[in-house]
Amino acid sequence: MFPIRDDNPSVLTPVVTTAIIAANVAAWALVQGLGSDPALPHSVCSLGLIPGELLQTVKPGTSVPLGPGVRCVVGAHPNWLTPLTSMFLHGGWFHLIGNMWFLWIFGNNVEDAMGHARFALFYLLCGLVAATAQVVTSPASALPMVGASGAIGGVMGAYIVLYPRVRVHMLLFFGFYATTAAVPAYFMLGYWFLLQLIGGTASLASEGGGVAFFAHVGGFAAGALLIFVFRNPSLLARHPYYGWRARA
Repeated sequence: MFPIRDDNPSVLTPVVTTAIIAANVAAWALVQGLGSDPALPHSVCSLGLIPGELLQTVKPGTSVPLGPGVRCVVGAHPNWLTPLTSMFLHGGWFHLIGNMWFLWIFGNNVEDAMGHARFALFYLLCGLVAATAQVVTSPASALPMVGASGAIGGVMGAYIVLYPRVRVHMLLFFGFYATTAAVPAYFMLGYWFLLQLIGGTASLASEGGGVAFFAHVGGFAAGALLIFVFRNPSLLARHPYYGWRARA
C-alpha cells in the first residue's frame, strides 16, 4: 500500500512542511553527495545515530560493515547532535523520496492544525522521541540510524487523531497487477502502525540491521499524544474534516 493523495484540503500554506522537505533534499545533495561515495557513507557514519556510541555500550574502535568495502568505526565519545542530524539524512534515493512523499501528503494538514511555529517544534520533538525509542530498544547497536521516518511517523500519529475519517487514495500492488483504492485514514495509518509493531517485535530477536521499526513506533505514539498539546482549536475550527464528525 502506497498513498497517492488524500481528500483533505489545506487551510494554511504548508510553509514548514515545504521547508522540511527542502532541508532534507539539501542535506542529500550537499552533505550526502546525492548518494555518491565517499560522501554518503561518511555522512551516515559521522552524522547518523549510533545507539552503542551514544550510550557508550559498544567498545570504541569497533568496526561495523555498512556494505561492500564500507565500514563505520564507533567513536570514543558520544555525539549528542546525532539524534538531530540523523533526522535529515537518508540511505538512498528511494529512502528519501518515500519519506518526503509521506510527509507531503500528511504534513500539510497537521501543520493546519497547529500553525507553522508549533508544527516545526512538534516535528523535531517527534523525531527526538523516535530516536530515543530506537536507542532504548537497541542500546548495544553499532549500526548508524538515519532517516526522517521517525519524525514523519509522529506526523502520521497526529493525522490519525485529527482526521481519522478522511479518505486516503492508495496504490495497491498484487504481484504484477496494480490498482487504486480509497480507504479511511484510520485504516491506512492503523495498518502501517501495526506493521511497525510486528516488525519491531521480530527485530528484537535479530542482531542484524535494517529498518528502525521502534523509531517509527515511538514517533507515531509521540505524535498521537503530543497533538493534544500542540493543536490550535481556532485553526481546527476552520477545518472541514476535523475529528469524527460527518464529512462536509
